[in-house]
Amino acid sequence: MSGPDIVNSIAGLLIITSILVVDARHPTRAALFYSLQSLVLVSVLLALATVSHAPQLYLWAATAFGTKVVLTPAILYRALRRFDQSQSLPGIIGTPGSILLAAVIVTVAVFAVMPIRLPQAQAFKPALAISVAHFFLGLGCIITQRNILKQIFGYCLMENGSHLTLALLANQAPEVVEIGIATDAIFAVVVMTFIATRIESVLHSLDNRQLTTLRG
Repeated sequence: MSGPDIVNSIAGLLIITSILVVDARHPTRAALFYSLQSLVLVSVLLALATVSHAPQLYLWAATAFGTKVVLTPAILYRALRRFDQSQSLPGIIGTPGSILLAAVIVTVAVFAVMPIRLPQAQAFKPALAISVAHFFLGLGCIITQRNILKQIFGYCLMENGSHLTLALLANQAPEVVEIGIATDAIFAVVVMTFIATRIESVLHSLDNRQLTTLRG
């Protein structure tokens, strides 16, 4: 198996782990699945660094490991474990439906990336299609779900997808770009989990349909 095939094969695991995240019924379990998915992303970055001879991606991988595999899931786990007994997270359309939806999105993404002619992306078009599909799967989770916690995980999926897209298309970007993206994601997760906790303490619900009135 060639180097690009290894990168593309590992990237395929991101879709499997994304289905685990969106179909998880308990917040802490979803956080653990997100950590597993981020570990897959780190593996893709390491393989891509080796195959593309892009040593800066090793720092990207190290930063992603610290922020996405350890820190962000720890924040989510600590903040959301109080909801494990009171909140059962809905899936999008059930596991079989999620698999079918993911397959459709990946297929569309494959056709979307085919016209791309960037030299650095030619050997990694399957991985690029997966990264684009991953982004839109997270977006679909945000749009279709009414549970605020599930929407937070949809954001995390979108961020992982955009992270991989950047690594595939701009692997010569300075390391500070990766650090900035990772830092922004952490702060976003902290803010969103804090808001979710406050909403639940006031409304005793995490259904965003209950947010019908704004009070000063």
